[in-house]
Amino acid sequence: MKSFKFALIVIMILLSSCNFEQPTTFSKEALNEVLVTQSGNSITLNKVLDKYQGKQVFIDVWASWCKDCLEGLPKLKSIQDENPETVFLFLSVDKTENAWRNGIKKYKISGEHYFIKTGWDGALSDFLNLNWIPRYMLVDKKGEIKLFKATNLQDKAIVEAFK
Repeated sequence: MKSFKFALIVIMILLSSCNFEQPTTFSKEALNEVLVTQSGNSITLNKVLDKYQGKQVFIDVWASWCKDCLEGLPKLKSIQDENPETVFLFLSVDKTENAWRNGIKKYKISGEHYFIKTGWDGALSDFLNLNWIPRYMLVDKKGEIKLFKATNLQDKAIVEAFK
């Protein structure tokens, strides 16, 4: 029995240390996710990303009620200042469009803003395996996902992705 437990522990350690491959492109379903613009129009994620073709895009999935999201805003502002050529794209999973719009104003968040109509339950959230916010991603100038998952702006992977 001891050898079984030992083997199980070794397998768990090996699996947790594995570097699972992260996607470099969005799934078709995620790209077809319908977002709402600040003016109330509908647009797919694919069309949003097409708007910024040839530019680096930093994506922040957030909500106005999220304490961790709000606490990260000062650091996010410094990242924006350090990377003026990067598009900062904010995708909200707020419960209502009003809460989303009010949060942008209240916290003076500058960047490109969209509301995810399906919130946590849509194709984009499924693709991201969204289980925590904030969630940060970086899409390079070629349109490939360079950083798939970071949940803290102090994450060294964010610094590396911007290099």
